[in-house]
Amino acid sequence: MEVYSEKQHISNVVSSLKAKRQTIGLVPTMGALHEGHLALVRKALGDNDMVVVSVFVNPTQFDNIDDLEKYPRTLKHDVALLEEVDSERILVYAPSVEDIYEGNTMSQKFDFDGLEYEMEGKFRSGHFDGVGTIVKRFFEIIKPHKAYFGEKDFQQLQIINKLVEKYNIPVTVIGCEIYREANGLAMSSRNTRLKPEYREAAPFIYETLMAAKDKFGIKSVSEVVEWVENQFSSHELLRLEYFVVADTNTLKPVDEKTSKKSYRAFIAVYADDIRLIDNIALN
Repeated sequence: MEVYSEKQHISNVVSSLKAKRQTIGLVPTMGALHEGHLALVRKALGDNDMVVVSVFVNPTQFDNIDDLEKYPRTLKHDVALLEEVDSERILVYAPSVEDIYEGNTMSQKFDFDGLEYEMEGKFRSGHFDGVGTIVKRFFEIIKPHKAYFGEKDFQQLQIINKLVEKYNIPVTVIGCEIYREANGLAMSSRNTRLKPEYREAAPFIYETLMAAKDKFGIKSVSEVVEWVENQFSSHELLRLEYFVVADTNTLKPVDEKTSKKSYRAFIAVYADDIRLIDNIALN
């Protein structure tokens, strides 16, 4: 399996494939691959002739330097996993920070029509400028026909859709269902850093989301929010950062619900010093 570290090299290879009328899918990752990532790759392989998997821990989307330094970097293992999926139709692009940012490791400033100020945007300063910068850069380098993102980062997915719309980028963005462990915990590279007692406790997040979904059908938004907050206030190990019921399209928090709109619940929880996020469609 070829691993490319220079943007010009991967760009040239993709251009030659396109000249042969082959379709290209892109799965952007920060590495430390797990079954959730591999599900995205398999979906992309089903839709395209070739798939580029980028492996890059993007410094501009971290507001916490400690989190950036601790983020797992396992390229050799990642490549081995991808080879098991398909050794011939996957190209790995694992650039250096220098290759991407060329000595200027700064985010571009974006206007995502307010999507960037909700949920994660309130707690992670500059995060979505960093996301927009790196995804736009990958789109420019690889020029894929389709790009695949997991719904675990649903706010990010909506922002990337907005990025494509506002910058007229010729790529189809595909959102894929959250891939969960057998106990319901949303798969994340950060899960590997959980201490045993926190890993055992973490499925409580999804259990609470499922219960909130049931309550959403019979109770008011404020009652559901209050119930979730109470569940975590009495939990010994998990600390709730936020729980929000939002309009699926605008991501704005809602106080009242109507039958004409689609709603989603978003949650962020600290398990010791590990931050876990999840979400669920409510109707």
